[in-house]
Amino acid sequence: MITTRWSTAEDASALAALHREAWRYAYAGIIPGRALERMIGSRGPRWWRHIHRRGASVLLLELDGRIAGYARLGPLRPRSWKATGEIYELYLSPEFHGAGLGEHLFVEARRKLVARGLTRLMVWSLATNELGCRFYRALGGREVARSTTRIGGAALTKIGFAWG
Repeated sequence: MITTRWSTAEDASALAALHREAWRYAYAGIIPGRALERMIGSRGPRWWRHIHRRGASVLLLELDGRIAGYARLGPLRPRSWKATGEIYELYLSPEFHGAGLGEHLFVEARRKLVARGLTRLMVWSLATNELGCRFYRALGGREVARSTTRIGGAALTKIGFAWG
């Protein structure tokens, strides 16, 4: 059974483990190794508990009671864009890629944003993350922006996808 729910502080260890697996899967060979491991290390259980203490939570996708993915979402961070909502992160456990669960999580995250009046959506993906870019294009995302970010000394291009 596939369900979604908002996370709690008790999910911190599971979120840290899922984040670690998903980021190594998505970004190995894209983000320089040391920088990637530092970024992963900064998102341990303590970080996830901290965001919950500050009142945040993430949308969890569960498969038969097991956390299989998560999405962080909310108002658009750069207010200069025309979108109103943003999915900051959307990740699945690598074992569930290609099973349709990512689309399920995306649709549910978008529904949650629309319910909050955030009807236009923006998502960023590293351009070299071919799986991510293909995923967002398949869901109807239009490329509306490009930007460069520096991670671990590497200049990486980000693509902004929009809906609505």
